[in-house]
Amino acid sequence: MKHTTYYAGVLLAALSVGCAKTPTTSVKEPVVVTDAAQLQAAAPKYAATVTAADLSKHLHILASDEYEGRDTGQKGQKMAAEYISKEFREDGLTGPVQNSSNPYYQPVELETSKWGTGYITIGKQRFSMLQDFFVLGASPYLTEQTPEIVFAGYGIDNGTYSDYTSLDVKGKMVVVLGGEPKTADGKYLISGTDKASDWGNDFRTKRNAATKRGAKSVVIVTGANADEFKTMTQRYSSYATRPAIGLKNSATQENATVILASPAVGAALLNTTPQKMFAYAATVAKAGKPTPGTFTAAKDIKIKTERIATPLPSENVLGFIEGSDKKDEVVVVSAHYDHVGVDSTLQGDQIYNGANDDGSGTVAVLELAEAFAQAKKDGFGPRRSVLFLTVTGEEKGLLGSEYYSNNPVFPLANTVADVNIDMIGRMDFDYEKTNDSNYIYVIGSDKLSSELHAINEEANKKYVNLKLDYKYNDENDPNRFYYRSDHYNFAKHNIPIIFYFNGVHADYHKPSDSVDKILFDSAEKVARLAFYTTWELANRDNRIVVDSHKQ
Repeated sequence: MKHTTYYAGVLLAALSVGCAKTPTTSVKEPVVVTDAAQLQAAAPKYAATVTAADLSKHLHILASDEYEGRDTGQKGQKMAAEYISKEFREDGLTGPVQNSSNPYYQPVELETSKWGTGYITIGKQRFSMLQDFFVLGASPYLTEQTPEIVFAGYGIDNGTYSDYTSLDVKGKMVVVLGGEPKTADGKYLISGTDKASDWGNDFRTKRNAATKRGAKSVVIVTGANADEFKTMTQRYSSYATRPAIGLKNSATQENATVILASPAVGAALLNTTPQKMFAYAATVAKAGKPTPGTFTAAKDIKIKTERIATPLPSENVLGFIEGSDKKDEVVVVSAHYDHVGVDSTLQGDQIYNGANDDGSGTVAVLELAEAFAQAKKDGFGPRRSVLFLTVTGEEKGLLGSEYYSNNPVFPLANTVADVNIDMIGRMDFDYEKTNDSNYIYVIGSDKLSSELHAINEEANKKYVNLKLDYKYNDENDPNRFYYRSDHYNFAKHNIPIIFYFNGVHADYHKPSDSVDKILFDSAEKVARLAFYTTWELANRDNRIVVDSHKQ
């Protein structure tokens, strides 16, 4: 019996060794939850990972002097891109950019450019660029060309008033008067009141009308005389003499080029005098409706607006979390990570750290990305895919987001919404008066989707309890913030957006926009609201509808 016991022990030991080498159990992958109710119940757990402490940790790095103000295309911006991509990678997000040396980078083709030789000659008359006229944006006249001129009144084209009736302007230079027409009693024809419309206040409205009609350029006669023209274009004169940063000029022209011209230039193009040109206004006022011009445009016209360009490579930084059962649909969470760099002409502090603008939004995106990534590891990943998009060149004209919208990594048709965060964790001038940081301006949530607006309202009421201030959502607000951050490049493609913004303060675009002035508890609340809104967009059963078309 003793020997039997011995050999049985040896056999058991051998079997135990075999089992150790080949475990009978393995670590199971978490069950992927796709039930909307279960996912909603899990949201607070992951929202709680978005903390003031982590926001502070990231922002103390990105808005430090070492990053030199993160100016587009410069050393500090490159350092920030590297930091963001590293965080995405370490949190488990994938880089979705194909054919890129770094799959987290979407190369953005920017260039620095300045004006060279520029003129308009009309017969023996010669008018100089940056003195008699200004070109806004890209120009198709980089080499000398002979344009065909068409007069189109005030350049208005809407349902009730059109200066383009019976006009063929395709490929031509359209000359229009600035402002908008009035009736004989002094009221504006478009509004029927004493209040001007966008046709008189925003040159882009006339540009868009000319573009829709196929014009190559639109010359807007600016001011009633030479002195008024000089006054009205003073800011363009200042900008135009400096090198500018923009998207690389392509062979295709998206919009009609805008040229702001003095009355002398406008009249010469129409082969008339400024007095006779402006007399057209009285003709329209008397008629009370669009009136064809009687000018015979000049023929011997040449224009050249040379642009000297130098490449300025930059990059958007993307982190991606693939969804489960609705993975082909994508929710975008965005912020711009660039700022305005360094000004060596300043006394004292020369670095524009951009802690609030928009370091605060950038670190919020990093925190949301980490939260969603952890949720996916636990089996509570989003049903729809989520793209965390930090863009370059916002301060230069929303360039990074424009580049993405023109060259999307994921089809815009599959893009459900954009949640944009630009400047959180501060109080603006109004709220500083009462020392109230428990608010956020919400812009654009109802412009394209009533459901997006309702989702944000419900999330705030259920979880966060911030004051949602819609002051800047008013289409008549003169600040026009709806058009001034990266979400707009999604909205213009009919993609619903929501924009979180704390408003403007005394440190806006100054070296004093520093980390020590950020209220991280406030930033945490806004970031969590953005999280809950994104979570619902990504996990609800139905994609939000596009049912509103507000300005």
